[in-house]
Amino acid sequence: MNNPKLRIALLVGGASPEREVSKLSSLSIYNALISLGYEVVLIDPAYGKNQPDVIEAFFSKKDFSEISSRNYIDAINSNIFDKVDLAFLGLHGKWGEDGTIQSLLEFRGIKYTGSNVIASANAMDKAMSKVIFRYFNINTADWLVYDKKNINTGLIKKDIETGFGYPCVIKPNDQGSTVGLTVCKESGEVEKAVQIASQFSDKVLIEDYIDGRELTVAIINNEAMPVLEIKPKHDLYDYECKYTTGMSEYVVPADIPKHISKKIQGESLKVFNKLGCSVYGRIDFKLSSDNQIYCFEANTLPGMTSTSLVPKMAKAIGVSFDELIDRIIKLSI
Repeated sequence: MNNPKLRIALLVGGASPEREVSKLSSLSIYNALISLGYEVVLIDPAYGKNQPDVIEAFFSKKDFSEISSRNYIDAINSNIFDKVDLAFLGLHGKWGEDGTIQSLLEFRGIKYTGSNVIASANAMDKAMSKVIFRYFNINTADWLVYDKKNINTGLIKKDIETGFGYPCVIKPNDQGSTVGLTVCKESGEVEKAVQIASQFSDKVLIEDYIDGRELTVAIINNEAMPVLEIKPKHDLYDYECKYTTGMSEYVVPADIPKHISKKIQGESLKVFNKLGCSVYGRIDFKLSSDNQIYCFEANTLPGMTSTSLVPKMAKAIGVSFDELIDRIIKLSI
């Protein structure tokens, strides 16, 4: 396919803890954009105006210069965004998925891939997402949320014990890729888990641990793809299992009863639409042993690495990675 007239700014890296994952996703996206014939300009907003002039530097583990979220404004204001038709967001985590970069691009009048400012912010704020889930009768695990400025470990332990008990999951309220996440089996583990989560967010989210099968559904253009099951080598689908080849097994379509699969797909579309998401995304679930469906979160900029889930679901319905990227661009434009 030849798309020479469209100039795509691929946003790479960023300043979040998921910077390295973003680089992996962006490299796959970059190769697809080149293969599709688009004109591509690489931009790492965390570098501001000081961008590398060598392609490899954008994807290197070694940073080209000092990175900072404050540099985003300088990058957006600079002439590197001149004559850009679309920003393809290869960013993950804070300042990428939370509506921040989307807001800056809207000020500049530049179209971008994925959901708008409000939907991105609501999806990234896990506690807010769960409030919306509950309002629209979407089943989700019970939860507690705390501002890290007012952390009282004794009170938290009491709340857990009177709420849902152990095991429980303690994590940052607005991070992805299981960054800062801990599964606590007893009260003695809570204080350390809260400290870890507090390093990555202003709010700490604590959820009832649901023992069940890890399932996810990709949404493209308001259409639910086949349900995918994740079978991690670890008890938890953690960072290593997500981004290390061979550390997880993926089954798509998932080996579950057809009526449950259809229900999960229906719930995924409901989540996607009630949060106000658009273009594409991924909705994560757990299926308990008694076939109860629990929705955990929506990902408005899901991973696009070689081990990522959305490309696997697309492939299951005959859509290649290049076709997936091209579809996202055309829907966003």
